[in-house]
Amino acid sequence: MIPTRRRPAIAHRRPIRASMMTPPTDPNWLDDAIHALAQVRVGVFGDFCVDAYWHIDPDASEISIETALPVRRVQRQNYTLGGAANVAANLAALRVARLVTVGMVGDDLFGRELLNMLRTIGADATDMLNIQPDWQTPVYAKPHVTDVEENRIDFGGFNQLSHHSIDALADALDHAASHCDVIVLNQQVPAGISPPAMIQRINQIVDAHPDCRFIVDARDRPGLYRGVSMKLNAHEAATLSGDPRSPDDAIPPSDVHAMAQAIHAERKQPIYITRGEHGIVAADDAGVHTVPGIAVTGPTDPVGAGDTALAALAAALGAKLDTLTAATLANIAASITVTQQRTTGTATPDDLRRVGPTPEYIHFPLLADDPALARRWRHTTIEIIREPPTNLRIDHAVFDHDGTLSTLRHGWAEALESMMVRTILGPRLNDADGALRQRITTTTRQFIEYTTGAQTLIQMHGLVDLVHQFGLVPPADVLGAAEYKKRYNVELMKLVNRRLDQIRRGEKHPNDFRISGSLPLLQALHDRDVELSLASGTDQPDAVAEAEALEYAHLFESRIVGAIGDVHFDPKQVVLDQALGADTNATDRFVTFGDGPVEIRRARQRGGYAVGIASDEEHAAGPDLAKRRRLIRAGADAIISDFTDLDALLRLLNLDR
Repeated sequence: MIPTRRRPAIAHRRPIRASMMTPPTDPNWLDDAIHALAQVRVGVFGDFCVDAYWHIDPDASEISIETALPVRRVQRQNYTLGGAANVAANLAALRVARLVTVGMVGDDLFGRELLNMLRTIGADATDMLNIQPDWQTPVYAKPHVTDVEENRIDFGGFNQLSHHSIDALADALDHAASHCDVIVLNQQVPAGISPPAMIQRINQIVDAHPDCRFIVDARDRPGLYRGVSMKLNAHEAATLSGDPRSPDDAIPPSDVHAMAQAIHAERKQPIYITRGEHGIVAADDAGVHTVPGIAVTGPTDPVGAGDTALAALAAALGAKLDTLTAATLANIAASITVTQQRTTGTATPDDLRRVGPTPEYIHFPLLADDPALARRWRHTTIEIIREPPTNLRIDHAVFDHDGTLSTLRHGWAEALESMMVRTILGPRLNDADGALRQRITTTTRQFIEYTTGAQTLIQMHGLVDLVHQFGLVPPADVLGAAEYKKRYNVELMKLVNRRLDQIRRGEKHPNDFRISGSLPLLQALHDRDVELSLASGTDQPDAVAEAEALEYAHLFESRIVGAIGDVHFDPKQVVLDQALGADTNATDRFVTFGDGPVEIRRARQRGGYAVGIASDEEHAAGPDLAKRRRLIRAGADAIISDFTDLDALLRLLNLDR
């Protein structure tokens, strides 16, 4: 164990060699990694558990004649692999070449179901030992009432591993290590199969098999293991580093880096520290590496994500992939399983390919969450995150529309949230309890935040998915995305048309619905021969009509692109393709302005400079801190609240000529 020390010691060690992760330059790295995993032989040793889900119908309760107590009736039940068994399930999903499991089961119905599920996923369960009569199969039983999990009921918490069982498990593990490329050591429960005496035997087996890699994920005794790679969460790493933190403490990235470096320095093996939505920090002989978190849409459930990351790390180690590639792969895999609700989840090769080799990373989360950390560019109102290239020569500017130039659709997010919540609740609209309603509202807001700037039709496809995920609407009553879009547009266009009518009648001026300073900027760029493109998730005819009403459509000439009712037609990608063609290295040629994460991500993917517009649409000027947060997380290079500081903006873009 690393010696205990006072907390300030972490911050004053020698400088950390850290590398902020950037997407691999080889576009085939992910396919190559997946192919390598398919050749790997993996063993899993640990606490194999069953997750039991009992869904109780409170309306079917009755009073027992025998006890006069309420009887709770289970409407449906299902059982999944948990603990080390879930790690095995994730390895099977990754399509490794061979999967061997070593553990203990009890002579009980849960043990029999566990063995059956392991065999179903293709695992070799020969060494799942049933040799100790008093052993109970570990079970996490989770009663649910109206989708709310109640107090868990655990089985197997009083197990004590016998000396005979230790000998038998050691023999089985030794045999597995002689036939596998990597072994996962997974300790989940204190009363499991990894007491200190067993860990001593494990360390001997590790020493005896130098050609086999080992990686440990241990909740209670990670410091006892020797010669193994380690997967830890940040709080486990803090405890192992002799600097335990409260579970409620947010551990700064600098501390996590220092912990990773210290643990690696002592153990001389790759160290992986998972940080939830903030990604993974890894340490090896080359230094400390940071893999940022990945943005995901829809409701999330972090249960099982650590097992997914562990499985991917183990398979990557067995395939002899480098530390950073292993961490990147594990990060992608975990981002997939957190979107799978009420199950521990797995990630398949096809799932990994759908995310792709360059995921949509979360950028600078600490800066995004704390406006006090903002850095101003040359004493102007511009918040700078990344300085523009010194050779900047902008010849094309891409603009989002709603919220970036126009406020005609201000209120769309609130209208969409209301419509989505009502749709998801369906028949439960009037009787849903507060907890369920809040969960749906929170999920809906997260979804809207992530998809701001996307086509409305894409958002409606997401709505369909959410309706199915929450399961409150009978499947036969769930509508298609196009129908939901029609319903939403009816409500939204009432608002937009009312504002357009105010302009036509002279009650309002177009400038009343423009973001402050937007027209002077467009004119200045046009005068400097910068081609302007407008990309909107709004339907094409409406996007053109609204730009004309606000009297700047002519500046875009024919380059206004809106949605056409096809989710595969991405207006923001189309305008970039039209402007840049096949140029894949346009870092000094174009700038994108937008108030949503979609256009910011598109700009980053093509190497352009991304200016986030944190506009307060209600007042058409001033900052919106919620927008600032999501824009920075999406990868914005600079943040402005409007376009009033025109001279500074032109200087930033090297257009002050």
